[in-house]
Amino acid sequence: MTDWQRPASARLVDPEDDLPSSTYGGDFETTAIPRYDTSGTAKPDQPSYPLLGEPEPLPYAAPNPYAAAPVAPAVPTEIEPLDADQRIRAAGRRGTADLGLLLLRAGLGALLVVHGLQKAFGWWGGAGLGGFQGSLTELGYQHAGLITYVAAGAQIGAGVLLVLGLFTPLAAAAALAYLINALLASVAASPDHSFVSFVVPSGHEHQVTLVLVAAALILTGPGRYGLDAGRGWARRPFVGSFLALLLGVGVGVGFWVLLNGANPIG
Repeated sequence: MTDWQRPASARLVDPEDDLPSSTYGGDFETTAIPRYDTSGTAKPDQPSYPLLGEPEPLPYAAPNPYAAAPVAPAVPTEIEPLDADQRIRAAGRRGTADLGLLLLRAGLGALLVVHGLQKAFGWWGGAGLGGFQGSLTELGYQHAGLITYVAAGAQIGAGVLLVLGLFTPLAAAAALAYLINALLASVAASPDHSFVSFVVPSGHEHQVTLVLVAAALILTGPGRYGLDAGRGWARRPFVGSFLALLLGVGVGVGFWVLLNGANPIG
């Protein structure tokens, strides 16, 4: 290329001109982040770029137009108490259980009433109050005159309450106490205390059956077909039934021990 064709600004380039000088600090000098301090003096404990220490913002989520609306918190409301019929329906179907309980309850109650009337009035071939008092005296009971009226009245009253299904746990407990005394008296009056004499038809198995029926009615309750249908011991018998069972057994055994005192199997 001739001199007249060379541009005026063109010149020879020395390769050593591209080498950095001894005072050059490197590329990092040009990429340093400047401080933005309005006071003109940087604070030593403040980072050069404060946003570097902040947490990253959460991603933005657009609201879902199809999402369900928030449900309002539940407010306590007062529920009116259910009557007896509604509580019975709420208990659910029980099949034939209530009918079976009715038969057991009414059957035991009817037997108690019949035998109580025999003792009190001498009906249906009964001995009356005088004959009943003589039997108690022969069996060794103390205060036989008072016990005659108490036993006959308790037998009739408990039987009527069982038939009606009213105050069933207490009525069954009274019947259980009376039946325990009748069983102990019958065993004490028997000359033979062997197991065979106990279970033969002329033994005491029918009295044991009545005792078990009374105890079962205490634990199961009267069922739906009775005046106690809306009460707790008819719908869900539990603690009260156990207490009534203990009461019946305790009164029956205590009555025998305190007023008779004889060993029934001795």
